[in-house]
Amino acid sequence: MPAFDEKALSCNAFLGGKVMLQQPKAGYRAGIDPVLLAAAVSARAGQSVLELGCGAGQAFLCLSARVPDLCCTGVELLEEYAELARRNARANGAEATVITADLSALPMDLRQRQFDHVIANPPYYRAGAHVQSQDAGRRAALGEDTPLDVWVSIAAKRLRPKGYLTMIQRADRLPDLLAACSGRVGSVEILPLAPRQGRAAELVILKARKNGRADFRLYAPQILHAAERHLRDGDDYRPEISAVLKTGAALPWPR
Repeated sequence: MPAFDEKALSCNAFLGGKVMLQQPKAGYRAGIDPVLLAAAVSARAGQSVLELGCGAGQAFLCLSARVPDLCCTGVELLEEYAELARRNARANGAEATVITADLSALPMDLRQRQFDHVIANPPYYRAGAHVQSQDAGRRAALGEDTPLDVWVSIAAKRLRPKGYLTMIQRADRLPDLLAACSGRVGSVEILPLAPRQGRAAELVILKARKNGRADFRLYAPQILHAAERHLRDGDDYRPEISAVLKTGAALPWPR
């Protein structure tokens, strides 16, 4: 497909301006979920990172802004988003290669590589579980064409021994996510994300390790907003979440 027309794009600041992201004005636009995903990745300088379904590059760019000297590779199904991710990587000075491919049919050279980290924000809705968007980007980002089991399977194959998988997903997909991990990755940790105190978790972040043998851990929810209900215009994120979103801090992870 052709690249986006310049007039169809906006440039948006993330992490307090540390990442400037061009994305379409209409269609799929990145929110805070990829930022939280990036903030949960325990990468170190010099490591390699593969992002499956990278869109316009928000997650790997936010991760690169926090951790220096990463070697990032993104895989994106839609060529216009892949090209946008390449442009965003260049504009933000990130070392990244973005490949246009279906994750279930990766090119041979990528299938011969292994990574320290694989990250992903897979589509949240099972096939047929929501009304499909007419926009190709939103349809690919939100609706599941490739089963979640395949996402985890491909991710596990691309991890080097003891490498880490980090994913963000809807809380109601947690049973599917855990089933997909079985026999592929271990040392599974789940951090639920709840919008406010007293509210059910809507998202979960999963961390797992290839060849990991530690016990399964389910942590208390991380609360995103300070107040129990929305009281005024503007954000009211808890300080630790505000630090993630505005300064690029790491997401506090329970120990």
